[in-house]
Amino acid sequence: MAEPNFINRTLYHGDNLKFLRGINSETVDLIATDPPFNKNRDFHATPDSLAAGAKFQDRWSWERDVHQDWIDQITDDYPRLMEAIESARYAHSDGMGAFMCFMAVRLLEMWRVLKPTGSLYLHCDPTASHYLKAVLDAIFGWNNFRNEVIWHYKSFHGQTKRYFAKKHDTFLVYSKSSGWTFNRLFEDDNSGTIDFKRWRKYLVDGRYIYGRNMPVQDSRFVRFLNRWRRENGREPGSDDLVYEVQGQALDTVWHMKPVDPKDKTERLGYPTQKPLALYRRIILASSNDGDIVFDPFCGCATTPVAAERLGRQWVGIDIWDKAHEVVVDRLKNEVGLFGEVHYSTEPPTRTDDAQPAAPFLRVKQVHEPPGPKMSRAEMYAHLLEQHGARCQGCYRDFDDPRYLQLDHNVPRSDGGLNHISNRVLLCGPCNRLKSNIYTLSGLRRQNKKLGYMNKDLI
Repeated sequence: MAEPNFINRTLYHGDNLKFLRGINSETVDLIATDPPFNKNRDFHATPDSLAAGAKFQDRWSWERDVHQDWIDQITDDYPRLMEAIESARYAHSDGMGAFMCFMAVRLLEMWRVLKPTGSLYLHCDPTASHYLKAVLDAIFGWNNFRNEVIWHYKSFHGQTKRYFAKKHDTFLVYSKSSGWTFNRLFEDDNSGTIDFKRWRKYLVDGRYIYGRNMPVQDSRFVRFLNRWRRENGREPGSDDLVYEVQGQALDTVWHMKPVDPKDKTERLGYPTQKPLALYRRIILASSNDGDIVFDPFCGCATTPVAAERLGRQWVGIDIWDKAHEVVVDRLKNEVGLFGEVHYSTEPPTRTDDAQPAAPFLRVKQVHEPPGPKMSRAEMYAHLLEQHGARCQGCYRDFDDPRYLQLDHNVPRSDGGLNHISNRVLLCGPCNRLKSNIYTLSGLRRQNKKLGYMNKDLI
């Protein structure tokens, strides 16, 4: 793994995509982030608050917000991902498709910068969580989906008459690999556990069993006692802590209060501020002391403050102009940290030589032929001018060129390049038949065998 090309306690200011692309691969242990939700509304901070002036527009347009190079990259390199984006666009709206595209190019970079032991906690709500899950499945792999955590919060909701009050958010949790970091967490209250009820009279401070007073007649406890003996190589002394009763292991529904508007110690007035306790739990569960916690949408610095309190390193990105001031103030007031936040408007310079393969691709290291780079639209027009509206897989001619799709000759998974020399126009059936299985010549042989070729041109 490469060394980080950033230092601890760094805050980057600007569009997070360019900073994400500048961070070395596999250098981050945990990403915990709260991006826009596609709520189709504008958010503003509370006037006269520390976050006064903070605002963002959570509305999305395919024409305004989607860049052609994003579409080209995803279509060429991650066809399954583009299918997930298009399904959101068709099932919901162009706006949802635009939001998915915006998130997808950033999630691809988040996947890249995570260490193999790393995890992503993506904060969202029911507005787009189901579409985001399809996007994440395409990037991280469905087998690396770990949990859907529900954050349930109680707050005033008036009299909802035609639906249940909407009082939960969602965290979609994915790991980079099967060897992810995870620390089991327990509820503070242990009074409802079997161990508490069973061994209550042996407990000190309602939690601890020492060697001087143990339920040695209980076969269930003897299993824990034997484990202690194996780990320590002796019998426990009277002051040795043999067993600690813990609350129930946390499950995927977290009941936690939102930030109280009247709480002057934590509430900053930021429009979408989340409670520190929520991100503290995430960091405890999926990182260890000294690990690097990253938040590409760090807003009012909830993730950096929680990470600092827990002895983790951190790096954040936000486009809000006052983000640096708020981060410094929060760390000073809530953690006692003075003057150690590094601020930059320029992305870091990549120093990692070995580039890890992108999700689902095993692209060979080959050199692109010389010549100007062409966009997908330019390649399409060039091939149309060269061959006409003819499928190069079955040699059938079409009156409408929209029936033809741009594809690779040599599949990307076999090292094929995004270059005009490796591009062909295929009809829909040929494109589906070819998939990533055949080269163009292999597709033609298969079409001939199946009787699909235009016999006049064989």
